[in-house]
Amino acid sequence: MMTISIAPVLTFALLSICLGMLLALLRLLRGPTAQDRVIALDMIYVSAMLLMLVQGMRYGNTLYFDIALLIALLGFIGSVAMAKFLLRGEVIE
Repeated sequence: MMTISIAPVLTFALLSICLGMLLALLRLLRGPTAQDRVIALDMIYVSAMLLMLVQGMRYGNTLYFDIALLIALLGFIGSVAMAKFLLRGEVIE
């Protein structure tokens, strides 16, 4: 059986996630509609969360997992606020 080191796999994952973030940033800047921009922001926060998770696996530190949880919570709240704004025109009623 062949053993494989996890370091190259994590490096490839980091590069892939960064590429996805760059493409989402491009959609955020060039998106023709507000809905495209909101989806791009969602993609960016999910990618940032994944970056923190991969870094946590890479360095073996649990602090990165807590940061990823914080990013997920704030991103979800931001997504709900943006969706509410796009539907009704106001966030706080």
